[in-house]
Amino acid sequence: MEPQTSRRGVATTVTVGALGYFVDVYDLQLFSVVRRSSLRALGVPPEAMLDQGVYLINAQMVGMLLGGVLWGVLGDKRGRASVLYGSIALYSLANLANAFVNSVGAYAFWRFAAGVGLAGELGAAITLVSELLPARSRGYGTTVVATVGLLGAVVASLVGESFSWRTAYIVGGVLGLVLLGLRLGMLESALFSRARETPVRRGDLRLLFGSLARCGRFAACVLVGLPLWYALGVVMTFGPEITRDLGVVGEVRAERAVLYTYLGVVVGNLCTGLASQWLRSRRKVLAVALGLTTLAVTAMLSARGASAGVVYGLYAALGVAIGYWAVFATVAAEQFGTNLRATVATTVPNLVRGAVVPLTMSFKALKDHGGAAHAARVVGVVTLSLAFLALWRLDESYGRELDFHEE
Repeated sequence: MEPQTSRRGVATTVTVGALGYFVDVYDLQLFSVVRRSSLRALGVPPEAMLDQGVYLINAQMVGMLLGGVLWGVLGDKRGRASVLYGSIALYSLANLANAFVNSVGAYAFWRFAAGVGLAGELGAAITLVSELLPARSRGYGTTVVATVGLLGAVVASLVGESFSWRTAYIVGGVLGLVLLGLRLGMLESALFSRARETPVRRGDLRLLFGSLARCGRFAACVLVGLPLWYALGVVMTFGPEITRDLGVVGEVRAERAVLYTYLGVVVGNLCTGLASQWLRSRRKVLAVALGLTTLAVTAMLSARGASAGVVYGLYAALGVAIGYWAVFATVAAEQFGTNLRATVATTVPNLVRGAVVPLTMSFKALKDHGGAAHAARVVGVVTLSLAFLALWRLDESYGRELDFHEE
């Protein structure tokens, strides 16, 4: 392959990976935007909105948890590019089906199916881009993928606010099917192609969990990412209930909370991704991001009696603080060898997303005893404490060569 062709192929792969993650995030966050309007249309009474919302978001996240394992193993056994084809086909069709549900049960089933499909996108894209780019510049590629992708939530909030919830789901499904045709120009990873020609075990969960050292690295990667989805799955998604408990003046609307949070996330993601390259350190950037997240959550959950406008500003600040998704995903890919890289890079983000299930269940249980704001504070303290401890356990991975195997 000529160098120019190679560069063009890499650029195409990065672009399509970024657009794929854009559709992934659009579909993933759309439920947070249309939760109340869709449940209202399905006949759910106001007093049951939170409980049914927790049930549906948990169905989606359980699907992502199972899908993360499925697509991760397939990524190491069959190839990174093939996972991207299968995952986007599934979540596109599931989101089209979401537009036509007429009961909470059907809604939950198709959110589960969408979750399974959504689970494969980010890990496969990050793994593929990480293996195609040189060690010293891979952070730029993964930052492009994540930054462009996270804009999907901004578009989801605008579409969800401007159109009916059924139309918003149709838009997501159609975007996914259009993107499926664009994937034909993607390259497969040369590192994976070489690994496929060797007798090394690939995508073997026994290999991943058969070593205490590997288990420790895997667990640390997951725990570092927990504050991201604590902020998104609890503080943002249930913002209307939390701000009502805080006595915020004016209505805080879910679609606006998503919009302002993700505008902040996009800015934060770009800054942390570039900072990790300039400082030549992933760990330093993650430490700063976790510290800022602690400050932002504290401010958000202390805004008693504030106006809705102030709260939206705090959501934007929270988004900037938790905008370390690209660095987090890149670290997970860099920690493991080629024969387990897709498994880990796909499973770790989805375990973080799947952790929304225990986080929201804990939030719901604590809310009944001390209110929504108190529940969010308790869950936040535990989540952030675990993340700081995990970061202390992780090795620096900036500039690490990825052409190695786990034995």
